[in-house]
Amino acid sequence: MADQLLSRLSAKAQLALLYEVSLSPKPGLVDRINNGSHSDMDFYTFMASTASLSPFFADYLILGATHNGSLPELFQKVRTCGQLAEYEMLQGTHGVNTHKGANFSFALLLGALGYWSQTGDLEKFSKKNTTEVFSLIKDMTVDLVMNDFKNIKEKKELSYGEKLFLNYGFTGIRGEASSGYPTLENILLPFWRKEKNNYPDLESLFLAGLLLLMGHTEDGNLIHRGGIESFKQVKKEAQEMFNSHFSPEELKEKMADYDQLLIKRHLSPGGAADLLALGIFIMLLEGEIN
Repeated sequence: MADQLLSRLSAKAQLALLYEVSLSPKPGLVDRINNGSHSDMDFYTFMASTASLSPFFADYLILGATHNGSLPELFQKVRTCGQLAEYEMLQGTHGVNTHKGANFSFALLLGALGYWSQTGDLEKFSKKNTTEVFSLIKDMTVDLVMNDFKNIKEKKELSYGEKLFLNYGFTGIRGEASSGYPTLENILLPFWRKEKNNYPDLESLFLAGLLLLMGHTEDGNLIHRGGIESFKQVKKEAQEMFNSHFSPEELKEKMADYDQLLIKRHLSPGGAADLLALGIFIMLLEGEIN
């Protein structure tokens, strides 16, 4: 992969993360206006986190572009690199977990994209190619859920993701990845491609996309903070708001009100935010936005 193309793709990934955190108002999430439901992080924490992760975007792409083994082997490579990136992220944020989920997904997506580039032309990337890359991710992570959750009942100490799987059968971002990111493929991206010209600016388009994701994402962040009933309530409320078809101006007002409500409830849809950043990157890649 040519250095210029590598730099351009890495810059798009960085831009996607910057677009996501800058999007305002985001219900319960850190944005330009406030810290949402978070007391340990702010807008600048996310700037530091993005700066720490950015050098690894090229690494993920190179791992895919130079890989000649199986796709599960590629997954292990990018996961190992992703763990190094996570360490640097935590160094940059003084231990605050800002982008753990997003880093996991960008490692997968960029690794798969690099692998796809061995036979595909990244200069002419299309919707069809996005589907092909999602299929590669599905093959990369075919055993992810089974391997990560095996022998879970025998463990004495469980991570939060393991507890969600054991108690509710929720697979979270692992399940999303091993299914080829269907929430992006079948819900967010079709909506954005079809409706992008009906919104006056990217912020309004992204806010509508976030609301759509909040109504469809299996969001472990919400369950962690408020339990299963709070998760279901936010999902229902988001769907109702999205289906109200607010004008862009009304949408921003409603999202500001909903932000205050989720702050009072101490809830944060971080899983939806991670998917939003991933979706933004794909729209940049396809040339649908810039």
